[in-house]
Amino acid sequence: MTTHPSTAEKGAGPLLRAWREQRRISQLELALRADSSARHISFVETGRSRPSEEMVLRLAEHLDVPVRERNALLLAAGYAPRYPETPLDDPALGALREGIERLIGGYEPYPALVVDALYNVVAANRGVMTLVDGVGGALLEPPLNAMRLALHPQGLAPRIRNLRAWRGHLLEQMERQIALHRSEPLRALYEEVAAYPVPEADPADETSEPVPYFALPLRIEHEGRTLSFVSSISTFNTPMDVTVAELAIETLLPADPATAKYLQSSLL
Repeated sequence: MTTHPSTAEKGAGPLLRAWREQRRISQLELALRADSSARHISFVETGRSRPSEEMVLRLAEHLDVPVRERNALLLAAGYAPRYPETPLDDPALGALREGIERLIGGYEPYPALVVDALYNVVAANRGVMTLVDGVGGALLEPPLNAMRLALHPQGLAPRIRNLRAWRGHLLEQMERQIALHRSEPLRALYEEVAAYPVPEADPADETSEPVPYFALPLRIEHEGRTLSFVSSISTFNTPMDVTVAELAIETLLPADPATAKYLQSSLL
């Protein structure tokens, strides 16, 4: 992957240039979006001009820079960070925590969970706990990590019938997040889970039957039956806090009537 300049480099110019190049946007296009000029963008990137705080934030918005990295840009430009990083257990986020709990609780009997930027599970409902029943104790110790849980040989991986396809989906999802956030801890997690062994054969790949799903399903064995789900991920709109910006809510929707019926009868 591309190596990017660090915040230790002088000024915000190199960081802004790296984000612009990663987004594959020309200086002229960025200038038009930000109501500036290509000349000014060039001067900012080369350090000949110090951008105002407003300009840093405007460019970051048009480059879709994550909230955490917007703080880094501001620091590099000589300004104070704009966005706080409030611990999730802080009383200030009490309403958020309660809302999340109500949301995922209301989704039962279907599985739903909330993860942070490193896929650590910060909340999960009873549907998720049903699926992880029987997983090795070490993987369930805090912090519970969704990627390790899904792909580790002692986790859910042996029970996932279409492991190769689902593993590919999860790794591609992580690659997109690494490109977006440029996080070294996330890269380390990716390298760890990508190195987990994969069975030689995948029973789901051997079937000649067409897949009757509208999205790639997660097909997982549970108590002698195969349950099928499709995943949906939601984030918060226009977050003003680093912690909130990095939360993602994943819900698993039954992909067939049999799965829905089983979950409704087992949890309700």
